Amino acid sequence: MPFLFLLLVSCANETKNSTATQALYDYDVEERIISMGIELKQPTLPKGIKIEFAVKSGNQIYLSGNGPRDSKGNRIVGKVGTDLTIEQGYEAARLTAINHIAILKNELGDLNKVVRIVKVLGMVNAESTFTQQPAVINGYTDLMIEVFGDRGRHARSAVGMASLPWDMACEVEAIVEVLD
Repeated sequence: MPFLFLLLVSCANETKNSTATQALYDYDVEERIISMGIELKQPTLPKGIKIEFAVKSGNQIYLSGNGPRDSKGNRIVGKVGTDLTIEQGYEAARLTAINHIAILKNELGDLNKVVRIVKVLGMVNAESTFTQQPAVINGYTDLMIEVFGDRGRHARSAVGMASLPWDMACEVEAIVEVLD
């Protein structure tokens, strides 16, 4: 009898999780990414960095600060407003969002488990007189909304930094709610 009870509980939980996943989106998130022509690459940490890309606590994933890399793996570097245009900064932030989505895919296995992008901190490498940080970090926000719909809308801060590691154009960290 205990075996039957465990089997029933297991099946009920599986049905609950399956139903919850189906209820989150009226489309497949991963198919949307493919249709957008986005390729998710396996994330790798720079040598000597002893952190995790993501840490899951309860039903939240905390994404470490990440920066932009192009399709060849090269960092997008320079100060926005001086070395890079706002549009180039926007694209750098968009590439950072793609990197975060790849990390989420690696952590979750299924991007349809993303309940919501909760909070984003976007840091822009710029001179002290630059004031268009929100326009740059919109590259991150816009992609998250394109991919996750209204679940991609989030609370956000966009700030300027005198410098960023490796002279990256921007760095973004985020908190994401996921299905358990």
